[in-house]
Amino acid sequence: MTTGLDETAPGGRLGGGPTPSEALRLYESMVLIRRVEERLRDDSAAGKLPGAVHLYIGEEAIAAGVCAHLEDRDYATSTHRGHGHFLAKGGDVRKMMAEIWARREGICQGMGGSMHVADLARGILGANGIVGAGLAIATGAAFGAKLDGDGKVAVCFFGDGASNQGALMETLNVSALWGLPVVFVCEHNGFSEFTPAADVTAGRIADRARAFSIPATEIDGNDVTEVWRAAGEAISRARAGGGPSFVEARTYRIQGHFEAEPVVLSGGRYRDPDEIESWRRNDPIARFRARLLSSSVADETALDGVEAAVAERVREAVAYAEAGQPADPELAEKLMFAPEEA
Repeated sequence: MTTGLDETAPGGRLGGGPTPSEALRLYESMVLIRRVEERLRDDSAAGKLPGAVHLYIGEEAIAAGVCAHLEDRDYATSTHRGHGHFLAKGGDVRKMMAEIWARREGICQGMGGSMHVADLARGILGANGIVGAGLAIATGAAFGAKLDGDGKVAVCFFGDGASNQGALMETLNVSALWGLPVVFVCEHNGFSEFTPAADVTAGRIADRARAFSIPATEIDGNDVTEVWRAAGEAISRARAGGGPSFVEARTYRIQGHFEAEPVVLSGGRYRDPDEIESWRRNDPIARFRARLLSSSVADETALDGVEAAVAERVREAVAYAEAGQPADPELAEKLMFAPEEA
């Protein structure tokens, strides 16, 4: 896609951040996540999905900005709200949709579902239904990467709720002691399921890393350029042998904790509608689109083209999922137990 700017010239970068082509890839990544999640929202409401989904709408800048610096050989662990991380790191949208639809063609043969999408070939070690479970997995992967000595890094995405798990202290400790190439990314969206973070989380989350002398930064998680810069510095430090880093990104989930929330709450609510609306006005995609236009990095035609291409990818992915074969229930035993020796 032509932007009309010199990628190498100082003016060709977006305020000292990504080049025009990098910026367009960030925009495409965020739009893909948003359109996938919107489709899952609608299909969940229509009763088309076989299970619950936890959507990433409103938080797209974090996954896109961090994963822009990762290669297939690098590792990433995710959460129950993991579709965005999977897609931003290059996961196959068709295979992910098929997994959510519980199809044999899914990335985990339909046996993992929405909360457990993984692709080891791309270093995606899995979303996880257990809060905070990715902390130890990412730290272990980083230990392996250090032993390999080839510059691989691991990134752990987790939420403010998971910051209260004891595993965070343990993994911060060992990663600091051993100088592991791991980046902890806390997606602070303000709620632990239905409970405001202020009610259950004392102090500043980033200070937990500082207690172990781990470099920590607190950023606007809805500004993809700020995320891109902070993640780039942390990942570069890890690759160079500088050890772990911690990024706390403040953001907000526009959707509920999960899409069956209205049924669970039986008409109750734990968020003020005005609060949700104020965060809608802080939409990371709309903010970045406006910046791309005002900086002449791209025009309306180019960005509309990105939107149209993403819409077609999502349409094809859903068609692929809907046409797939139901998951084989016999796989449950085969995947849980090793075969008996003859």
